Formats: sequence, C-alpha cells, structure tokens
Amino acid sequence: MEEKIKKELGTVTLKLAGHSEGGCISQGQSYHTDTGKVFVKINHKREAKLMFDGEMASLEAILKTGTLKVPKPLKVIELDTGGGCAFVMEHLDMRGLNKYSKQLGEQMADLHLHNKRQLEKVSEEQQTVGKGAGQSEGTYVDKYGFSTTTCCGIIPQDNEWQEDWVIFYTRQKLEPQLNMLEKSNGDREARELWAELQLKIPQFFQDVQTFPALLHGDLWGGNVAETEEGPVVFDPSSFYGHSEYELGIAGMFGGFNHSFFNAYHQKIPKAPGFARRNKLYQLFNYLNHWNHFGGGYRGSSISVMKELLK
Repeated sequence: MEEKIKKELGTVTLKLAGHSEGGCISQGQSYHTDTGKVFVKINHKREAKLMFDGEMASLEAILKTGTLKVPKPLKVIELDTGGGCAFVMEHLDMRGLNKYSKQLGEQMADLHLHNKRQLEKVSEEQQTVGKGAGQSEGTYVDKYGFSTTTCCGIIPQDNEWQEDWVIFYTRQKLEPQLNMLEKSNGDREARELWAELQLKIPQFFQDVQTFPALLHGDLWGGNVAETEEGPVVFDPSSFYGHSEYELGIAGMFGGFNHSFFNAYHQKIPKAPGFARRNKLYQLFNYLNHWNHFGGGYRGSSISVMKELLK
C-alpha cells in the first residue's frame, strides 16, 4: 500500500509521522514526504472511492469560498491489494476546539452566507453600466443539491439538484433513511409516524425563506478542531441546503459552546419556527445513526417524530 501511495504522490520519502488515528469509518495516519507532511485516510470498504471522492469535492468547495480553514485535499488513490482507497490531504497540527469557538461560529455563518453574497454580487454587476447580463453566470448556485454524491458516514446521499428545499429534504434526505430502515427492520411504528409526518413538514416552513447555502453537512464535535492560527473543519459531506440544517447535528452530541452559537446567530439570526425545524433536522441524524449503528438510536428517532407531530 505504501509503495502505491509513494508512486501516486511522486515521493521517495514516505515515513510514518506520529500516531495513527481511527474513526468509526476510516483509519488515518500522518507521513513525512519529500515536500512535507501529509495525512492519509484509508478505507478498505468497496464504497471507499465514492466516499472519498465526495469528501474531496466537499473540501474543494469549502476551500474555494475562502471562509473556513479545511485540510487541502491532494489525491484519492485506489489501492491495488485488498481493495479500498486512500485519501491524501494536507497535514494540519490540530487540537480540540477551545479558544476559537466564537471565530468558528462567525466563519460557519460566512460559509452559509457565501452563496447568497455571490448572488448579490452578480446582481450588482448586472446593474453596473457596461456589465453584460451574463457576465458572472455560474458564480452562484440557485438549487439544492451538489455536483457529486457525498456520503454521511458510509451512506451515499442523493444530491440530485432540486429547486424546492422542502421536497429535497423530505424526498432525498429523510425518505431514503426511512426506506433503509423499512428494508432492514420493517419497523411498523416508524412507518406509521412517517406517513403522518411527511404530510406535516411543509407547515414548518410557512414563515421562513430558504436559500441554497453550501453546508459542511456533518458538523458534529468530532469534525471540528483548531490550530495555532484558528478553527478547522474536516470530514465534510457537503451539499447546498438550508443553513439551519447544519445546526441540527451540531446541537446533538456536544462540542460546541454558547460562544459558537451566539457568534453564528449574530450573522444569521434565528427565523420564526427555528426550534421546531432544528428538531426536524436532528431527525435525519438520528435516523442516519440508526441505520449505521443499530437500534440504540431507535428510541431517539421515534421520540423526535412524535414530538414533531404534536
């Protein structure tokens, strides 16, 4: 495996640097190369290339906005022996998020506002004398979805472009999770609750306007950190969606303090009905965890569905 990585990176040196790291999905290891340190994620599952290609596209999209620090992606390498893939990216000396929580909140809001600001910039240019109507075409996104498949954990996400956010979230985020559970568990209570809930979802958006925002897509405490210079996010599962979606999982498992949320909402204030939609967005993550890790997340999933139906 290491010989393949050396060849693909064009480096003579590939020497272990520091300890390896293991997550729920992939293993990680830092290496010294001819041009500096890199971090390599390795996964031997057959879905690895799809997963890493999506992660690379996500990092590239976030990097392009200039709003948030992410590891610079370098290459996805298919492994010859045993299957699977390696994903090579920039090595960053990271530690747990602490003193830069407020800055992360501000920068996350900037990421979510970036696409809307691009639209405003295009509109201003089109009103300027001498600028053609199509001068900046393609610099903003006006639909929900993403240019490629991304995976939340190991489950591929349906990112086909959709003009309506409620339809996108219902049919392409929640429904596939419920379908997976139906196939694997045949849970009658979940099926009956979903039959009611999917009819009610449009009501949660009656008093809010949504606009496609580039999202990290899996913003829990384990996917954020900081360097000496500032905050870092990694392991994204990006798509263009409602900015509030990002805060669903962020509020579920800890890792974010009040300074993060306060700084975020200084730039993007809570819209009417925020708390109820936040529960709706948490539902996706509970269902996703149920599909990944089993029935330990059934109770939370059922409880949230019942609460949303009250």
